[in-house]
Amino acid sequence: MDRARQRGPYAKTAARRADIIRAARDSFAERGYEGASLRDIAKRAGITHAGLLHHFQNKDEVLTAVLAQRDDEEWERSLAEVDGQSSPRRYLTETLLQHQRAPELMRLWAELTAAASRPGHPAHAYFVDRHERVRSHTAEAMREREAEGRLPEGLDPDSAAALFLAVLHGLQVQWLLNQDLDIIAPLDHFLDLVLLPVGREASTETPA
Repeated sequence: MDRARQRGPYAKTAARRADIIRAARDSFAERGYEGASLRDIAKRAGITHAGLLHHFQNKDEVLTAVLAQRDDEEWERSLAEVDGQSSPRRYLTETLLQHQRAPELMRLWAELTAAASRPGHPAHAYFVDRHERVRSHTAEAMREREAEGRLPEGLDPDSAAALFLAVLHGLQVQWLLNQDLDIIAPLDHFLDLVLLPVGREASTETPA
């Protein structure tokens, strides 16, 4: 009975936070970070401004929660794609297209990533952990491809992972500056250079 009673308030709090994050995601996507207000987010979530402040101290905390949720969703989807043996290229293409449908969130992600590089930023620890998790996961995937003979000779898995993440993030920033830019084709070309098809000898496919 005691345990059941403890679950009630916790579940209610988690549900309320989820409502706030959903409302904030809509508000940020429509109005941008500067245009969105905590009062607007609270109204969308169906609570008072004071009620929102019970869960989040400021707008920076709300934004971090929104972007962390988006990151978690994409992480879970990427794991499901791997388990389902789906094409990594198709997953990456779908992810980029999804980001392009919400450019304001993509812009906020880029801005917060840069700001959180400062050790004193409240989201610094989260982004450091997130970067290491993604880098480690990508490097492991590259090691699997190296074992299959699918990395060019002289390119180690850690370097391949760093290059891949730099290209993926850099292309999105370029698109934010010019939304007529095609970033899917350049990503495909990069993958062609880094990931050799199965059965081809890496030593014979490395450009001179």
